[in-house]
Amino acid sequence: VQLQASGGGLVQAGGSLRLSCVASGRTVSRLTVGWFRQAPGKEREFVAATKWNSNSIKYADSVKGRFTISRDNAKNTVYLTMNSLRPEDTAVYSCAAGPSVIQSQMTSQTAYYYWGQGTQVTVSS
Repeated sequence: VQLQASGGGLVQAGGSLRLSCVASGRTVSRLTVGWFRQAPGKEREFVAATKWNSNSIKYADSVKGRFTISRDNAKNTVYLTMNSLRPEDTAVYSCAAGPSVIQSQMTSQTAYYYWGQGTQVTVSS
């Protein structure tokens, strides 16, 4: 599976962006897909994840109520809609997918097998 993340950019605080993660080489319809981010000088951290049928979705506490993860299996695409962006959301955002991610592991990077390159999100104050 190849994952391609896009949609990043420069936005002012309070603004919105929608990131897309498009998969090729294999359908994502049976994969758990997650978004992670890494800010300069910091460890990569979990942002959001969705099971293949969207019956289980998890968010990091820092983005709850502001970010929404969704998927369109017909388009092999998972989205991350980010509202009320803050300067501390500035990071490189990457998507990842895994075939056998149990619910308790959805926030763990090690549970994901496929990784895409990141897209830069910069939020100015």
